[in-house]
Amino acid sequence: MVIGRVLQEQVQEAVEALRAGELVAFPTETVYGLGANANNPDAVRKIFTLKGRPSTHPVIVHIDHPRYLQRWVRDMTPEAKKLADAFWPGPLTLVAKRALAVNDVITGGQDTVAIRVPNHPIAQQLLNAFGGGIAAPSANRYGHVSPTRAEHVREEFGEDLKIVLDGGDCKVGLESTIVSCLGDGPRVLRPGSISLSQLRAVVPNIQAGPSPTAPRVPGSTARHYSPQTPVNVVPSRRLDLVIGELSGEHEKMAVLAMRPPTKTTPYMTWINAGLRPDLYGRQLYANLRTLDKSGAKIILVEEIPEGERWDAVRDRLKRAASAENIVTYDQDIAAWVADFGDEGEMV
Repeated sequence: MVIGRVLQEQVQEAVEALRAGELVAFPTETVYGLGANANNPDAVRKIFTLKGRPSTHPVIVHIDHPRYLQRWVRDMTPEAKKLADAFWPGPLTLVAKRALAVNDVITGGQDTVAIRVPNHPIAQQLLNAFGGGIAAPSANRYGHVSPTRAEHVREEFGEDLKIVLDGGDCKVGLESTIVSCLGDGPRVLRPGSISLSQLRAVVPNIQAGPSPTAPRVPGSTARHYSPQTPVNVVPSRRLDLVIGELSGEHEKMAVLAMRPPTKTTPYMTWINAGLRPDLYGRQLYANLRTLDKSGAKIILVEEIPEGERWDAVRDRLKRAASAENIVTYDQDIAAWVADFGDEGEMV
């Protein structure tokens, strides 16, 4: 992406806002971030207030080059250094022991800090021009669907957020892979577009999933990334059956599937997201936002395939739906539909 003069002026305006303790939204290759000067605790607190984010939920510090790590990290393990060399700049967040000067507001009161170097030209220019770390979770209300376009950010915050840098659609579309590099060894705490196999090619002993002592990280709550409309995950071979039952009840539904519909109904909005995990993930949040605006009482998501290439998408869909809204193979569909409440919630 070539940064034009107008955008350069907008980046400079964003830099001045950050230095004044204000918030700005900016694009990364994963999702849009809601940024504040990471060295200004009062500014970072504004993120939590605007998002409605719990104060115990840490945020990621973005820097433009690994040479600035010593400002934020007290100790980088050999594994962390290898991963940084292999995947930065890129969609990888590393969790390490924090430097003494890092404020609790960034870490959620923990002794660790999450940090990454984003691979997006606007994010890089913003960070370089600012000359410091930018603390930034996703630019949406807490728990909602993450934004992958500038218009999504504006829909979330309206006039409450003055500066939104527009970098077009995010190329990855899902939040970064998070790896902790602490005393219990390297562990994947949140799956992302960098797969476990890719990570193990660099650090063979990396483990999948948190340990009992793993730090809290962004996006780790059971329910997250959720539209306002209830999301329900349905096995592929049962999808048409569920649609038929809901159509018989004249319930308006929205469907996110990996194929076209076998038949249409006036009660249904359908998106065919295809079979490629990279494209499915890139468009997932935009598709969920589109279906959320359809006026449906329920969003049905066709269950995605097994395999690590789908791990990040599976994680986001599981949290968007939450466990109670995942249809099983042996479930009585008629009874499931009967339990569908007047307001579109499962009862």
